[in-house]
Amino acid sequence: MMQLLSLYNSTINKLLKLDAIPALLLRVFLAPVFIIAGYNKMQFSNSELGLFEQIMVDPSIVEWFGNADWGLGLPFAELLANLAAWTEFFGGWMLLIGLATRLISIPLMFTMLVAATSVHLDNGWYALTPTNSSTSSAQVFSWLGFESADASLANSDEASTRLEKIREIVAENGNTDWLYETGNVVLLNNGIEFAATYFIMLMALFFIGAGRYVSVDYWLTKAESANDKTES
Repeated sequence: MMQLLSLYNSTINKLLKLDAIPALLLRVFLAPVFIIAGYNKMQFSNSELGLFEQIMVDPSIVEWFGNADWGLGLPFAELLANLAAWTEFFGGWMLLIGLATRLISIPLMFTMLVAATSVHLDNGWYALTPTNSSTSSAQVFSWLGFESADASLANSDEASTRLEKIREIVAENGNTDWLYETGNVVLLNNGIEFAATYFIMLMALFFIGAGRYVSVDYWLTKAESANDKTES
């Protein structure tokens, strides 16, 4: 038994030398998501503006942040919109190269928390509505006795009926070969699923860091350590 435990620990210690891989994959996965989110809030596409104006948030985004009737209804809309855009765009690039990864993960987690609670929370969990109750992850929580999971499964059955009706209408009136060529029809739920997932991934990066060998953070720390040894 002790030999087996020793073998296990030895194997784990060897695997830990590859801990840069999951950190790199997390960064590469998240970076484009945030870069394009920030980019789309700014005005880079307007070549008539100067560079400083281009990195400012589009007025329509500011209005959406501040409007209580059809937007988020947040105070200091212009400030918050610009902070969100800059955090996403520049923070995404920092994640990509692994620069100040733990530090930039904090405001990025905050933006995901705000997005989840102010934009998606009322829509529940799922980003896309499950339309097959037998394969919905809500089944697990239904087994555990959560009534909200039972409601989600019932909603899946209702959504399946509506989706099938949509397909029938499209089949009767449209060119289905062309319409479905790039993907099937789905029902958007717009829940917190993606925001929560990105938050969890960012939290993981906050604790594990950017990873060895493939991040600016690693080489800066290595250079600082070498410098301290030289001075001592």
